[in-house]
Amino acid sequence: MALLFATPVFAALQSGTAAPDFTAQASLAGKSFTFSLKDALKKGPVVVYFYPSAYTGGCDIEAHTFATEKAKFDAAGATIIGVSADSLQRLNTFSSDPKYCAGKFPVASDATGKIAASYELKTEAAQPGLTDVRGATIDHAFIERTTFVIGSDGKIIATLSSEDDHLHPEDHVKKSLAIVQQLQAGKAP
Repeated sequence: MALLFATPVFAALQSGTAAPDFTAQASLAGKSFTFSLKDALKKGPVVVYFYPSAYTGGCDIEAHTFATEKAKFDAAGATIIGVSADSLQRLNTFSSDPKYCAGKFPVASDATGKIAASYELKTEAAQPGLTDVRGATIDHAFIERTTFVIGSDGKIIATLSSEDDHLHPEDHVKKSLAIVQQLQAGKAP
């Protein structure tokens, strides 16, 4: 199922901007915990990717691709965190599903849209009757698909947008991986 946004493009935060710090309830391999961007940045760069909804076409592809490439992100010293408006209950299932996150990286709930707004991302209300690939009703807002690569200094190194850059979900993974690998090699992206 493709999710389309027909509203004007917002300008997400760009390179060189300090990334807004956030703490959120998240899930890793079906277990809830509190994710802290500040704590993750102490370990190295962080890839924060916002996506519309778990269990929808492009989001499923993106999660699966991040999961299959997780070892390469680890080798580059980078942390991955997915963020959506999904409930923590939905994310507990999604994070452990072997077809998607496969228990390899966390996904966080931004049910109020506060984190997305701090990154200047738009959200769109759920459409009545919309269901996911499992047939479950989607009753939360959708956050535009945008990936931020944040350096360990807390500044945004790159902003990858599906709307502005016409990137496919897997391109967010490939491009963010290339950036963190350049950082790990000591090269500026």
